[in-house]
Amino acid sequence: MAETDSTGSTWRYTWARKQNERRQRTYRDAERAWRRRDDELRRLRALAVDLHGSVAAGAGLPLELTPGELVLWTLPAAQLVEVRHTAVLPAPDLTVEADGAPLHHRLPDGVKATDAGIAVVTNRRLVLLGGRGRRDWAYGKMTGLSHDPAAPVTLIQVLDRRQASGLLLPATAAAEFRFLLTLAFADAIEQRATVVAQLDELIAEHAQTRPFRPAIATPAQARFVTRLPGGRRTVAVAAALALVVPAVLLDSDPPVTTAAEVAAAATPAAAPVQLVAPRPKPAPSASPAPRRASAASPAPRRPTTQPAPERDRLCGAPANPLGYDYCAEGRRVRQPDHRICDFFDCVQDFWAGRGYLVQCRDGQVSLTGGRPAACAGHRGVRRIVHTAPGR
Repeated sequence: MAETDSTGSTWRYTWARKQNERRQRTYRDAERAWRRRDDELRRLRALAVDLHGSVAAGAGLPLELTPGELVLWTLPAAQLVEVRHTAVLPAPDLTVEADGAPLHHRLPDGVKATDAGIAVVTNRRLVLLGGRGRRDWAYGKMTGLSHDPAAPVTLIQVLDRRQASGLLLPATAAAEFRFLLTLAFADAIEQRATVVAQLDELIAEHAQTRPFRPAIATPAQARFVTRLPGGRRTVAVAAALALVVPAVLLDSDPPVTTAAEVAAAATPAAAPVQLVAPRPKPAPSASPAPRRASAASPAPRRPTTQPAPERDRLCGAPANPLGYDYCAEGRRVRQPDHRICDFFDCVQDFWAGRGYLVQCRDGQVSLTGGRPAACAGHRGVRRIVHTAPGR
């Protein structure tokens, strides 16, 4: 038997059930994405602490190791790339890349592939054992290092070569290679502790973004607008039509008047003749004294003015007790209230976003403001959601 409210209807319970299912599904997706990133950061930290390489890892490779040189990582599917023109690369640093955009296996403009072979990362150098020979990049001679943000290409400059060169790797192995190269370079300059400290900071920052379990929606929170097909969009369209249609009617052409109607209107009608007896002229008398105002006579009324309507403080945002609006004032919302999806139309993976609160061009709100792919799949960002100062 279906549950009903005091009016005997079931739509409020249906709304609450669907809302809770959607909230739980969004929360589980966000929790899984957060957990994957947390596991990856902790894995990298353990790697930064425990990885020291070995001589045995280079067994079978046509590479003679120098005294004290240890192999950290090998990859058999690497390509040697060279820059066609002279370029100045930024100085190498120890920055650990955050979770960036997906990489596509392609060559950037001005870069060509010249050989292929096995890439070897040691604690002294990066080596490519290619079909045309061996190419070395010693960390002690490295003056420039650049990781392409859209392609799995890493370019390196060293002192003994004028042109920059590097490696093109499979997209799935590029992130691991870049981290290990950073770790090996840190070992060469005795700064591995700096990489570990940076990973500790990333783990602490990520812990602050863990999604909160959503509140349970109750039937009493259901609004009648949810029963309309399209919800708030239907109401917005109806309100826009209510404003546009009268304006269109006022601006439309006036009704056409026929020639007969114009002639009838131009012909004056004969006025009826009335016989009026002449009135006797009144006798001249002194001008009457000015009439004194009686104390009981009512005071003259002053014209009343209607109070001006209160200014819309939400700038088009739905009414909500959270203090969120679309006005260009206040501060950006980076940690929204857990009730936000009760008043705003949230995107499907809302709690998986890492950024500030924005409204997308399709009317939904997303927590991806400031990210490279903000409101992806929702036609981009329309405006930023703000909250009043002090809230």
